[in-house]
Amino acid sequence: MVQERQRPVEQFLFELITVGVKERASDIHLEPFQNGYLVRYRIDGLLRLMGLSLPLELGRRLVAAIKAMAEMDLAESRLPQDGRFSGTFDGVPLDLRVSTLPTPFGEKVVLRLLPKEAPIKELSQLGMDEETLRKWKGLIKSPQGMLLVVGPTGSGKTTTLYASLRAILNPSFSIVTVEDPIEYRLPMVIQTQVHPEIGLTFSVLLRHILRQDPDIIFIGEIRDEETASMAFRAALTGHLVFSTLHTQDSVEAITRLLDLGVERYLVGACLLGVLAQRLVRTVCPFCSSPFPPLPEEREFIKKVMGKEAEGDWTFLRGKGCGKCGQTGYLGRTGIFELLVFSGEVKEAFFSGASSWEIRKVAKEKGMRTMVEEGLLKVKEGKTTVGEVMRVAASLLEGEEK
Repeated sequence: MVQERQRPVEQFLFELITVGVKERASDIHLEPFQNGYLVRYRIDGLLRLMGLSLPLELGRRLVAAIKAMAEMDLAESRLPQDGRFSGTFDGVPLDLRVSTLPTPFGEKVVLRLLPKEAPIKELSQLGMDEETLRKWKGLIKSPQGMLLVVGPTGSGKTTTLYASLRAILNPSFSIVTVEDPIEYRLPMVIQTQVHPEIGLTFSVLLRHILRQDPDIIFIGEIRDEETASMAFRAALTGHLVFSTLHTQDSVEAITRLLDLGVERYLVGACLLGVLAQRLVRTVCPFCSSPFPPLPEEREFIKKVMGKEAEGDWTFLRGKGCGKCGQTGYLGRTGIFELLVFSGEVKEAFFSGASSWEIRKVAKEKGMRTMVEEGLLKVKEGKTTVGEVMRVAASLLEGEEK
């Protein structure tokens, strides 16, 4: 715990973290270079310089203070380490995860800021359009089967899964989670954490959880063949299972499952749906104003939507102000792609269709891609074409054959 009376270096650390809280940062990076330490904050998904650099000696003392608070080995600077500590900063109770990495000039440190009392969001607050939300709410009420949320690190998967579990909390259900780490506490949910250093892995915990008479199981991530196989067999034997995968889109998740060794019949029998997602920054409401889109932005819209952006589109852009740190963006929202694994989509899968063919069938049955949903948020004035292109334009490559 951070004490009320701090030595000067600890006081400086307190101030660094307090700035992070005020600026809504998710991470603080302390990066050593030849001439000193650079401090950067990750805000709304992007690292931002706050005009702060430290002399090398002060940076090293700061790193030592962090390692001491996180109960890490102060004498070891050649190997990466992980730790955590807690404290209250600007009135906000935080858990801080600490990761160190050796470099030629000293140890790089990343602090992950996790508010202890952060409210778990409602599904309706995540940014899903009405149709996607309706379908997802239907899927999470299924009595058994597998539901996956996919995307890269930092795309909001855990937030979506916590919101989904919150939506189905019921005293008549036994819900058990396996997480790495436990980020937020859920009422009426038994939460367990993996500890690979003592052999307590996802697969080991899952094996024991299945003896605990659960109705619903949340597995933080499917990382290997054993965990994947056990998760799908749990779904086959009467459990509703939620988990995540690191894949680019919803259809790629199916290929990934087969690559992990899950048998085709198990995927077909158990998989209910795959929700892929990204986070896009939203236009700052304090400095936004209408603007004409660039020619390349109009071309991008036409390429994705199949037609020109007409008069009902609201193009807004933030000019930059004190509220948004001169970026023009304030906060983030999700863009989603929900593949409902049933009917003709499942038939295409069993016939051995390629990912592109499965995607084509899914779109014919009403699936909206993440890029399309992102542009609909542009149309509503919530984000910009440039932001959608930054986050999701690479996904178009999988659709073009």
